Amino acid sequence: MLTRLHISNYALIDELEIKFDNGLTIITGETGAGKSIILGALSLILGERAEARSVRNPEKKVVVEASFDISAYALEGFFAENEIDFWEEECIVRREISATGRSRAFVNDTPVTISVLKDLTSRLVDIHSQHSNMLLSKPAFQLSVLDSIADNKEVVSKYNVGYVCYKKLQEQLLEKQNEYEKSRAEEDYIRFQLNQFADLKLTENEDIELENLQKKLSNVSEIKQNLWQISSTLNGEENSILEQLKVVAQRIQSTERNLSEIEGMGERVQSALVELKDIAQSVSYVDDQLVDDPRQLEEVEMRLNSIYELERKHNAASVNELLAIQHKFENQLSLIDNSENQIAEIEAKLKIQKAKVKELALTLSETRKKAAQLFVADLQPLAQTLGMRNLAFDIKFTATDYTANGADAVGFLFAFNKNQTLLPVKDTASGGEISRLMLCIKSIIARSMSLPTIIFDEVDTGVSGDVANKIGEMMGEICKRIQVLAITHLPQVAAHAHHHLMVYKADDENSTLTHVKALNEEEHVLEIARMLSGKDVNQAAIENAKSLIGINK
Repeated sequence: MLTRLHISNYALIDELEIKFDNGLTIITGETGAGKSIILGALSLILGERAEARSVRNPEKKVVVEASFDISAYALEGFFAENEIDFWEEECIVRREISATGRSRAFVNDTPVTISVLKDLTSRLVDIHSQHSNMLLSKPAFQLSVLDSIADNKEVVSKYNVGYVCYKKLQEQLLEKQNEYEKSRAEEDYIRFQLNQFADLKLTENEDIELENLQKKLSNVSEIKQNLWQISSTLNGEENSILEQLKVVAQRIQSTERNLSEIEGMGERVQSALVELKDIAQSVSYVDDQLVDDPRQLEEVEMRLNSIYELERKHNAASVNELLAIQHKFENQLSLIDNSENQIAEIEAKLKIQKAKVKELALTLSETRKKAAQLFVADLQPLAQTLGMRNLAFDIKFTATDYTANGADAVGFLFAFNKNQTLLPVKDTASGGEISRLMLCIKSIIARSMSLPTIIFDEVDTGVSGDVANKIGEMMGEICKRIQVLAITHLPQVAAHAHHHLMVYKADDENSTLTHVKALNEEEHVLEIARMLSGKDVNQAAIENAKSLIGINK
């Protein structure tokens, strides 16, 4: 519920702090005092459009901040999904507007988009006025009313899960069928390409190995000449490195017996001698194995040309890229070969899921139709007590394809005069009638549905006497379950208040400002008396006010 509202630098408000409690809070004040300004500030919290002209002092920004007790709402998932800090007991929503009209929104000090702000606050506050009740004409709202009366929460949840699964299977089937048709159209092309890959029988990194072999075969004579020179230098018949190292080794070994400074060098030269001897033997072996083979070179070059040609055709830079392309073709062919089985499996799953959705949709339809009968029976007498004596009401059901809301299209049909054709509410009701209808509907569904804080903005316009008193009684009944705020000009409605806020204007040296005062019991009586008699409050008006309040307690 709403616990606090802070407004600064907005229209006629310089700085205002209002605290709220549960039950029924009545807001009164003379015309032009600023009640609509407070409601306008609150609408900013609900994500409504911000206008620069509402900024009172252009050197400062507008700040509207509201605190909500959210302990009764399961909102942890919403906060986690939108990466907002979750405070278990309290939620603080703030909107800031600069003189240029730039707007920023925060939830628990976390910046949020306007869409996220709207999504959250729509779960916390529900404003109803004469001119903002089009919700009544929306099919989704009408279904939610019936589902709340039918206590369909669990069935609706199961249906939503089943419907999402059903739609996903439909999407999978369509995607698989499209893939299959596309692949079938390319099957001959894919098979032809794979035959070319199959003819080459490529292996990983083959192009690198072949290019290295090509270099070797193309330069056999030069390589063998170099190897012979290396071998001769290391281990030739005359003055070879190995022969010289043997002499060096002998002289070091002879000298190190008498010269400790070179002790151990002989072993090191012997090790070098062994290593160079091994190198000489290896070079000689490689030289013997290396053969000038023009035919092998020709085969290597032909193989490389075939690979290069395939790379150019598929815009590939290496054999490994060609192998990846080959793998892609093989997958496409496998898809073609297996798609019919996969499609059949999805179709079987879809058939089973459709049966589950159908069963749940049928359950919803049956319970909604039963709830509709109860709703019609409850709403008509309730509306009649609010002055709509000739109200006729019915609910039309039309079967539809499966949607996120089931397989029902519903229409609330009304007639407010005798012998009048039943029509959708938007085609037949006045603003005042819609407001009172919504009051009746909220009164009915509040018995079974967890609603947010409800704000009624002069829904009692155009009524008086007993009807006005009935509206007050109805609000008093609703507030037993949820918080209700009501702006009213009628003393009969105000007399039902658990808490009374009076809006008034006062002048200072430079301007006129809107203020709000929480009335005590005596002030509550005086305000009711003023509403009864006008500006001149006499003792008779006070006694009348006390009587009116006493009757409603």
